[in-house]
Amino acid sequence: MKKEDCFYLGKIVKKYSFKGEVLVKLDTDEPDLYENLESVFIAIGHDLVPFFIEESSLHKSDLLRLRLEDVSTEEEADALMKAELYLPLTALPRLSGNKFYFHEIVGFTVKDVDFGVVGVVKGVNDTTAQALFQIDREGKEVLIPMNDEFIEKVDRDTKTILVRTPAGLIDLYL
Repeated sequence: MKKEDCFYLGKIVKKYSFKGEVLVKLDTDEPDLYENLESVFIAIGHDLVPFFIEESSLHKSDLLRLRLEDVSTEEEADALMKAELYLPLTALPRLSGNKFYFHEIVGFTVKDVDFGVVGVVKGVNDTTAQALFQIDREGKEVLIPMNDEFIEKVDRDTKTILVRTPAGLIDLYL
């Protein structure tokens, strides 16, 4: 399994017991969706290594307590500290309407109600306080906040996102 075929689920942040259990900080708004997993991929070096889950439970809202097969001591758990967890893209729940995964919209065309075609989504910048569409318009980058108030419609069939941005926002980049 390659990272590009997977999505980031979270990171092992802490040991839970002397029997090798670990706590995972989940990167999701709905942690309960991942409470009963059978297995996960853990990034070890440049590889994704599959681990089967013997037992899991939610711990303090967004932490997932895991007991992994073949991890039964503190030392084995120590070796996994700060490791990232991944799941195959096929394990993502399907979204509908104007909800989307960031990786899903790369390549979509963005159209503004007033401006017209803005360009093609080349990525999402989620390192800022507000996530931003990174749009390529003939070699120039246009950034539009991923604000629910701006997004009118996400059309998966035509691979377009219709937005209504404040007057002059797009012109700032051109």
